[in-house]
Amino acid sequence: MQDRDAAEWNTDALGPTKRGFATELVHKLRAEYGDGGFLHFGQGKWYPGEQLPRWALSICWRGDGQPCWRDPALFADERVPARYTTEDAQRFIRTLTGKLGLTDKYIQPAYEDLFYFLWRERKLPVNVDPFDARLDDEMERARLRRVFEQKLGTVVGFALPLAVAEDAPDAPPAPALGGPAWRTGPWFFRDERMYLIPGDSPMGYRLPLESLPWVSKADYPYLVERDPMAPTAPLPVYDALRGRYLQGPADPRGEAQRLFQDGARLAQGEGAARAAAARGSQAEPADFARAPQRFESSHWTTRSALCVEVRDPQRANGPKAEREHGGKSGLLYVFMPPLARLEDYLALLSAIEATAVETRVKLVLEGYPPPRDARLKVLQVTPDPGVIEVNIHPAHDWKELVQHTEFLYQAAFESRLSAEKFMTDGRHTGTGGGNHFVMGGATPADSPFLRRPELLASLLLYWHNHPSLSYLFSGMFVGPTSQAPRVDEARNDQLYELEIAMREIERSRQVYGQGMPPWLVDRTLRNILVDVTGNTHRSEFSIDKLYSPDSATGRLGLLELRGFEMPPHARMSVVQQLLIRALVARFWREPYRAPVTRWGTELHDRWMLPTFIWMDLQDVLAEMRQAGYGFDTAWFAPHFEFRFPMVGDLQAMGMELTLRNALEPWHVMGEEGATGGTVRYVDSSLERIEVKVNGLNESRHVVTVNGRALPLQSTGTIGEYVAGVRYKAWAPPSALHPTIGMHAPLTFDIVDTWMNRSIAGCQYHVAHPGGRNYVTFPVNAYEAESRRLARFFRMGHSPGRLQVPPATVDVPGSREFPFTLDLRRTAA
Repeated sequence: MQDRDAAEWNTDALGPTKRGFATELVHKLRAEYGDGGFLHFGQGKWYPGEQLPRWALSICWRGDGQPCWRDPALFADERVPARYTTEDAQRFIRTLTGKLGLTDKYIQPAYEDLFYFLWRERKLPVNVDPFDARLDDEMERARLRRVFEQKLGTVVGFALPLAVAEDAPDAPPAPALGGPAWRTGPWFFRDERMYLIPGDSPMGYRLPLESLPWVSKADYPYLVERDPMAPTAPLPVYDALRGRYLQGPADPRGEAQRLFQDGARLAQGEGAARAAAARGSQAEPADFARAPQRFESSHWTTRSALCVEVRDPQRANGPKAEREHGGKSGLLYVFMPPLARLEDYLALLSAIEATAVETRVKLVLEGYPPPRDARLKVLQVTPDPGVIEVNIHPAHDWKELVQHTEFLYQAAFESRLSAEKFMTDGRHTGTGGGNHFVMGGATPADSPFLRRPELLASLLLYWHNHPSLSYLFSGMFVGPTSQAPRVDEARNDQLYELEIAMREIERSRQVYGQGMPPWLVDRTLRNILVDVTGNTHRSEFSIDKLYSPDSATGRLGLLELRGFEMPPHARMSVVQQLLIRALVARFWREPYRAPVTRWGTELHDRWMLPTFIWMDLQDVLAEMRQAGYGFDTAWFAPHFEFRFPMVGDLQAMGMELTLRNALEPWHVMGEEGATGGTVRYVDSSLERIEVKVNGLNESRHVVTVNGRALPLQSTGTIGEYVAGVRYKAWAPPSALHPTIGMHAPLTFDIVDTWMNRSIAGCQYHVAHPGGRNYVTFPVNAYEAESRRLARFFRMGHSPGRLQVPPATVDVPGSREFPFTLDLRRTAA
């Protein structure tokens, strides 16, 4: 029992009382274990030597009989492995129950569904092993292997039926030092055990709540969230919350004697948590624990629970990670129950924290988040398909907003994450995730869009009249079926209805003045700001969290601008936010009033081209400078180059031809059968490129693409013309027009109609011209640029004498899309 580290400890820091207690204890230890060693307290017993891998308190003694204390919580060099057991979970939940002033006799041990997995095993082929089932579903294989390894009769975790004893969710909060009154109760099942629903989710999501005693709809204890518009009092300070559940001095060494005394009771089967519960248990009615009779509504049954389980963290990383790295650790997970008030959630969290300190465990919180409350700052990190979505807490001023944005980009960079990506062909794009801006007030009642509804109407009208605000900062997927369609991309009569809605807002303001009910704003615009399917969330201006009567989370006074994609740099995002803040400030002072423009097909014709989008943005910035906001056009040059990268250019005979990638609205196609259901593909095979030429003589020259003359349109500058080319970039099996083949490569010619020849030309390939198939993404911007340059050639124009089309001045354009040449429409 000798320990080589025993000589490093001394009792100089212990007071006389503690030294006397320790010396008396060591005399008994020497008689039983020898002259020197360690004794550890944990799991309700004392353990000699190094037998216990994790302990709560240690006492060591040297050969001369002098005791010393060793506490892992007080020494940084103490390594505590995170390998907890079911006994640790039971000890934790019993201690927590006592701190909440409840009895622990209603704690329910949870088991995996014995009958389900026996049935599942019987379905396996006779020539496979349950531990290696070789099923097609990898998740099911991992689940069966895990269950059979841990044995069906093993306790998975423990559930404590728990709810707040108050009946009214909107009742005033309890005094700061009193805290909420908690209640628990028995759960009755047809089986003697509580079997969890089969699955891989945390225990709290797999509780068999449908097996609880029946309750009528009139008696069901629905969770009624607090009205966000209701006034709230300041939250209790942390010390007050912490003091409710702490017992004894904060110094862990001061609890050593109590722990040792409780250890003797634990060894006899009486837990410290049970003793604490006996000191302050809940008052139960006479028939509180009775089982309900047949068809009797069991309104007294507590239907939410706090769960504690030990789980391998590798389970969350997939079957492969669990198979290769699982079993090395077991973390203690605490599943939080749903609560209606933030005060109750914080009180329960304080009790859990105090329990963790007392039981010397590390834990992970999961389950239901705290109720949404304006007094609480929340940072949410959510995995989304292909990206990680981060929702940061609100900023109260400009400096804080800049700090949040720059910190987020830096933290992502240090985590080896990026706000940009490169496609296999080298195109530089956004991550695909949204850079959505949410605006509101410090509280829902302070929201500027509810206080001045004309501000929201001004933003809607201004965004509509300036399409550059919709398309310059968007992603590649735009159009009616995108994540953020414009108002005029839904129904054909949507603008007509929007004008009526704006007049109704003005009329309501004249009737109610500053006391206009906030629900009128939601009711007036709710059915206007939708996509083609009526979805209120998939809209450029989403107001489903402004003042929706559906739920408390819908009445937050928030406006979400969804037409923004994640820019690659923090300063680009900051400039976007600066423009939005300036527009809000401008229209707060003076609402925007102008006729609603009917863009028609021009929206997806003219405003898909970079040149006209840039001209429109310059118009916006000129208006902002006139209103007193000193915006510089150069601030948005990176946005233009990022959204519309240059493909290539050439010069010949005093003329310059420039190619840039343009936008193309992709549409969702019809349903198709697939494994397990139906799918709807997006036709992304159609692309658009802008052709811009300077120094062109419209009476002599014409630009052709694959022999087709472009309907060049003047930009207002002499000799400067622009046109768009729609072409089939690739041929997927499911497309809008599957019988039309690819149009690549695109061959552009500047044709001299007087000389009947091509002056110069270039070629653009949508893939590597040598047929190279890239199997990896570019590692950086240099490799991406090299891939792009490999697809453009300043050569390849048509040689010899040509059968030339008429000059540009005589080239007719389409009646519906005069700015665009669609190569899918073959010449007659």
